[in-house]
Amino acid sequence: MMSQYGSADALRLAEHPEPKVAPGEVLVRVMAAGVNPVDWKLAEGGLDPLMEVRFPLIPGWDVAGVVERVGFDVEEFAVGDEVFGYIRKDQVQLGAYAEFVSAHVRMLARKPASLSWEQAAGLPLAGLTAYQAARRVGVTAGDTVLVHAAAGGVGSLGVQIAAALGARVIGTASERNHSFLRELGAEPVAYGPGLADRVRELAPEGVDAALDFVGGEAVGLSLALLDDPRRLASIVDPEVPSKGGRYVWVRPDSADLAFLASMADEGKLTVPVDRVLPLAEAAQAWRLSRSGHTRGKIVLRVG
Repeated sequence: MMSQYGSADALRLAEHPEPKVAPGEVLVRVMAAGVNPVDWKLAEGGLDPLMEVRFPLIPGWDVAGVVERVGFDVEEFAVGDEVFGYIRKDQVQLGAYAEFVSAHVRMLARKPASLSWEQAAGLPLAGLTAYQAARRVGVTAGDTVLVHAAAGGVGSLGVQIAAALGARVIGTASERNHSFLRELGAEPVAYGPGLADRVRELAPEGVDAALDFVGGEAVGLSLALLDDPRRLASIVDPEVPSKGGRYVWVRPDSADLAFLASMADEGKLTVPVDRVLPLAEAAQAWRLSRSGHTRGKIVLRVG
């Protein structure tokens, strides 16, 4: 919990009343909560121009847990159901770094049986981001897709989703992660000077679509490799529409979550988890996330 905007050092374990459960919502007993860079960016005030944030603030938008109670007019879930979801409310205050969190049913789906609690908690925001970006640019069978930051939390899922959709995937990452990318179904290329040439060695005709999960030079490089700029999706650069591409801000969507769950249960999608820490070490989880050197997801164990 945080009493004001601040860094990881401002996080504290504290008691807070159990969340109210409005009509259309359920109360979830949290088993695990995913950690995302947006958590600490929001806590530092980075999203203040965009979002209504209330204090004391309990961070966290990714959850996996068990339905403890259902609100009025809820038929989608029952007490005891195992669920996971991306809980982004209109006002940001009561998040998933807690024993209990309330969530509207449109933000939840049934937890994939094939995934652990920690894997399920690492899937919603990153998986929805990757899937919605891929869908926005029409990734389909036969495409060659360039995925930037392919070994990260979003990128590692983007690689698998694009591959499951029938695309050939080229993924950028540091050389230490190349074996990891091959396991996920991508052809790896190293970051750094000459990246465009290395991509063209694998795809002389260029690429059909590009998913930018890192920003910086990735946008310009991708546009140089694409025939159609509309097939570039970036989750980092809000100016990309002025260059012809598409900017993607992830949305809660129960149907998309259910699709990701079905992919996982069909063996087409796994969630690489880099580190699992107890809730009391949320500050350390943020420091690890901020370092930018993790491979896959960081997750907090709660229940």
